[in-house]
Order: sequence, then structure tokens, then C-alpha cells
Amino acid sequence: MQTSIISIQSQVVHGHVGNSAAVLPIQARGLNVAAVPTTLLSNHPGYETMRGRVLEPELVGDLLRGVEERGLVETSRYIVSGYLGSRANGEVVAAFVERARQINPDITYICDPVMGDSNLGVFVADQVIECLLDHLIPLADLLTPNQFELGLMTQGQPEAWPELKTAAAKIQAIRSARLVVTGCHLTDTPDGSLENIVFEDDAPMRLTSPRLPIVPVGTGDLFTGLLTANLAQGRNLVGAARNAAAVVLNILGRTIAAGEHEMQLGSVIDALVENIE
Repeated sequence: MQTSIISIQSQVVHGHVGNSAAVLPIQARGLNVAAVPTTLLSNHPGYETMRGRVLEPELVGDLLRGVEERGLVETSRYIVSGYLGSRANGEVVAAFVERARQINPDITYICDPVMGDSNLGVFVADQVIECLLDHLIPLADLLTPNQFELGLMTQGQPEAWPELKTAAAKIQAIRSARLVVTGCHLTDTPDGSLENIVFEDDAPMRLTSPRLPIVPVGTGDLFTGLLTANLAQGRNLVGAARNAAAVVLNILGRTIAAGEHEMQLGSVIDALVENIE
């Protein structure tokens, strides 16, 4: 089976963020994924202690060169990037995407511009934000920011639908990139709900899901992994986003029922393969 997706994100020992959230759902959909770490950490920063480190750009770059040497760029349809850890790692990823496009012009680059969220605020260095804005976002074919990150990308915080639509249009003007803006709670979002909003062509699609009383770290990484797998299997963007949101909702519901806070991916593999809408 050929590699379909190259995923460049953080990796943790405990919990599910970055590649530790995205790889399993991609594999559960029957796809091969080449997982390249940008960090090796004991856990996400939400705990009292955290061990490990952000990986050196020389190491990340070396791993990506290995990906090229194994011919994985030629067989892959998607590159996904998430948490970078440092500006230097971001620059390495940008250079890799540019080389990959020369090798395989049909490859699609999906950028999850991980910078922060409405609960934690900004949790990356200013230099990482600058690298995303200057190098990676302009390269992207598809972007999956949350509502807070879209605000950082456009130097504002959209709270109403017209503001969000204007912000998305600013980003699309850079490269005509498609967007899926996740976890939106706007002034007209129904009570008890969140929205994932798809911007493609001239007809944005607002997809509403129930808002559950749990906010585990890594749900955005899980969503993007599922979204990418769905696209690789031939779904259109709206269908891919709708299914990804439904599966994430299912998994969060099961996590609550188990009395856990970290997503319990190992015990819900059946949910990861479900074709629910």
C-alpha cells in the first residue's frame, strides 16, 4: 500500500495531540501515513510538568529528506502540518512543501496553523506566528484554523458571521485557499452549539454540532486528521468536514461516558472507522 499522507506535527507519549491524535484515525480509514515529529514530549503543556523537547530543525529536516529519499512524495496526495514548535522548524517545513510540489505538482498542502485557542490564548512564540503568516499560510491549498487562529491570521477577532466571512475572504485572497474554520461560536450560533464553517467557492457552508461539556486538547488535530483521510478517500470538502465533526463528537461523547478527560482513542477505534454524517 502506498503512502497517502505525510503528516508533520508534534508527538507526545501521553495523551492525544498532533500526530498522536491524527495518525490513528488516518490508519483506521485504511490509509498509510508518514508521521514526521516536530516535538517529542511526555505530554501536552496542560499538565503540571512536561518532559522532552522541541526537535532541532536539523533533525526535522533530515527526517523530511528521508521521506523524499524513500519516494513518499511521489506516492502521497497530501502533506499536513500542525504544531511546529519553532520558527526554524516552520521554515524547514515550508522548504519541504516547495520541494514536494516540484517533485509532485498534484500534492495538496493542508496547513493547520496551530497558534492558540479561545480557552488558552496564544500558546506559541511570536516568531512561530510570523513564520506561519509569512511562509506556510501563503503556501496552503487548505487551511484549518479555529476561530481564534483566524483572528490572529487577520489581526482581529471575528465574533459575528459577517466579520468571520470577511476574515476568511482576506485569507482566500492570498492563494485562493479553501478553509475550514473550526470550533466557531458566533453571535448567531444556536445556543449549545459550535460550528465548523467551510469556505469553498462562493458558498460558505455552516455545519452545526452540539457543544459538549468537555474540551480535550487535540480535538483540532483529530479533526484535521479525519478531514484529510476523508478527502483522500474521495469525499468533497463539505462531506469530509461533516463526517470528521460527527466522528469527533462521537469520540468526545464516549470520553465523557468513560469519565475521562483525555480522548480515549484506543478504545473507540470503531468510531474512527464509522461513516456517520
